[in-house]
Amino acid sequence: MGNNLSIDSHEFLRLYRRLYLFLRQSWKQEMVLRLREMVRNSLRPTDPGVLYELILEMRTAVITLDEIGLKQPTVCAVLLYRSVISGHYSLEDIRRFFGDEVEVILRGLKKVSRFSDKRTAVESENYMKLLLSMAEDIRVVFVLIARQLQLMRDAKTAERSRRLDLAVESSYLYAPLAHRLGLYAIKSELEDLSLKYTDRESYDYVAEKLNETKRSREKYIREFIEPLDERLSKTGLTYEIKGRTKSIHSILNKLKKQKIDFEQIYDLFAIRVILDAPADQEKAQCWQVYSVITDMYQPNPRRLKDWLSIPKSNGYESLHITVMGPDSRWVEVQIRSRRMDEIAERGLAAHWKYKGVKEESTLDSWLTSLRESLEDKEASLSQQLTDFRLDLYEEEIFVFTPKGDLFKLPKGATVLDFAFAIHSKLGATCISGRVNGRNVPIKHQLKSGDQVEINTSAHQTPKQDWLSFVATSRARTKIRQLLKEETGKQVDIAKETLSRRMKNRKIEVDDAHLMQLIKKLKYKTVTDFYADIAAEKLEINWVIDRYLELENRESESRDGTQLVSAGQFTLKTDLHEVRNFDELVIDQNLTGVDYKLGRCCNPIFGDEIFGFVSSQGIKIHRVSCPNAQDLFSRFGYRVLKARWSGTTGNSSYTIVLRVIGNDQLNIVANLMSIISKEEGVQMRSISIDSNDGLFQGNISVMLANTSMLEQLIRKLKAVKGVKSVTRLN
Repeated sequence: MGNNLSIDSHEFLRLYRRLYLFLRQSWKQEMVLRLREMVRNSLRPTDPGVLYELILEMRTAVITLDEIGLKQPTVCAVLLYRSVISGHYSLEDIRRFFGDEVEVILRGLKKVSRFSDKRTAVESENYMKLLLSMAEDIRVVFVLIARQLQLMRDAKTAERSRRLDLAVESSYLYAPLAHRLGLYAIKSELEDLSLKYTDRESYDYVAEKLNETKRSREKYIREFIEPLDERLSKTGLTYEIKGRTKSIHSILNKLKKQKIDFEQIYDLFAIRVILDAPADQEKAQCWQVYSVITDMYQPNPRRLKDWLSIPKSNGYESLHITVMGPDSRWVEVQIRSRRMDEIAERGLAAHWKYKGVKEESTLDSWLTSLRESLEDKEASLSQQLTDFRLDLYEEEIFVFTPKGDLFKLPKGATVLDFAFAIHSKLGATCISGRVNGRNVPIKHQLKSGDQVEINTSAHQTPKQDWLSFVATSRARTKIRQLLKEETGKQVDIAKETLSRRMKNRKIEVDDAHLMQLIKKLKYKTVTDFYADIAAEKLEINWVIDRYLELENRESESRDGTQLVSAGQFTLKTDLHEVRNFDELVIDQNLTGVDYKLGRCCNPIFGDEIFGFVSSQGIKIHRVSCPNAQDLFSRFGYRVLKARWSGTTGNSSYTIVLRVIGNDQLNIVANLMSIISKEEGVQMRSISIDSNDGLFQGNISVMLANTSMLEQLIRKLKAVKGVKSVTRLN
């Protein structure tokens, strides 16, 4: 783990008291004393590394308690984690002393520990194991999210490569998981910290802008809330109104997607009205507040989101409206009860407090679907991981059966997805659907509120092209399974047919020769070969003729083989030599690996970098590349560690500098003079535009490393009249 955790004796005591006081609220004193003794025993002999780990687990336990809201068994499991992993106590000891719940959680955490600490960044095979282990008990997921959050909070003192690993893991896995489980505050913090450690410049830009506009933003929130508060106070409702600024990560995403300046973003914040309402009056009071707000401010009907009537799959309940506030600015208002707010902050974990069959079944359904998807052996690792992430982040639609039963599906789901959501057999035999009384094909995309009826046929079987238009991992998994079963049957028939034809022609089959033929025909697997025979893409007699030709050639080759002396032997070399670079170390210690530098960010020696496995091979990007966050969050399993070897670099790299300054006499000549005198720097091109007394120019130069670049930028900035010099991506 790392000695990047600071130990403060006061904090240790505070954590210690907080956790043990919590456990004593519902546990007998002897159980709490036994827990304390077991934790102490695992610390002997005193080892600073173990102590750091204990501090990490204690901080993690506090997050699971205060920020997620889990109960005694989970907190106990987190505190005992180190004792079990170190071998001081067995899972049987845990079950005997603390019961089945604590033992189940620890078993899941122990399974995860076997490989989670060994992976580099997001390594596909281990991540599949990690996800499957987490899918066994949802509390394991909550603990791992809490641990990741604590590691990210402490990462500021970790090594750069460790920070990148944590940032990729957070973007790719833990933030989406937190989103799916309704832990929005944790999700936002993980995304913000990930951005902070990978693109500090962008993070600081948004943070600085938020700080600059803080006063005006707070003033506007007051202007919006004061008249609303005055009107609501007359209704007799008990409520609280507060403003919430959006996360830095979400603001930066908006800047990039909409390609606008910070000053053009109006929805930097949301107003939240939280009602202290009895359970049976929650919805009625929320709609009452809605009525008051829309009487005062003009609503945007397209931006109404009603998660009161139909909550999200992760339990989120709220009423969102967007209204025209003072100065003609759009403001989002969220209306919810205190119970709904706690669920919104703590996600599905809050349902342990507000227990209900509906929420539990929703969670169980998601875990079952997750396990089925991850255990699908036919899907590639990248496909499984893509399916998994789509299930985490997809927006939802709500559709109904003819009897009025409600189904939640991801946006873009088809009639076929709906059929598989009801039952696998219904999906396998689906030929069309009736949506709102109208006949539609199986690939028809559904919309919220649709009433759907499925038409089936006993003669229908799954088709390969179904995989191209279904949107749910459940449908994809079931289709692959059914296609595999059908292919297996056809392959067995093809094998039997080929064997029988060979016997009829008095041919004794040599398995080695048959495998050689299959490879020569460029089949990746034997199954694919027989599947093409079954589909009549290969004619059996033609296959047998090719087999006999191969066998005859082999026989002639053996007869005509001549011995050649070592002195006469010539090694044939490939004329197309692969270009290798030794200036860079990829993954753990690989050098001489072929790679390309990403054109989107033009990395040079000395930049903090990472490797990305693309369809064109390994590409090297700067950690602050404009595309880095997207690559981390969508394709984390393709990210490789990379670092420069040596200290200065032997190659030259091209970079472009953006120079802005006063349009005055000789300023361009002075810039070019500095560049020409700088040792190891070569000018490649320059383009200057002048307007209203200012000039803006792009200067392209070649140099060896970031030290030379920083020195050049410093000297250019010192030229009289130059306002800024920045490196372009």
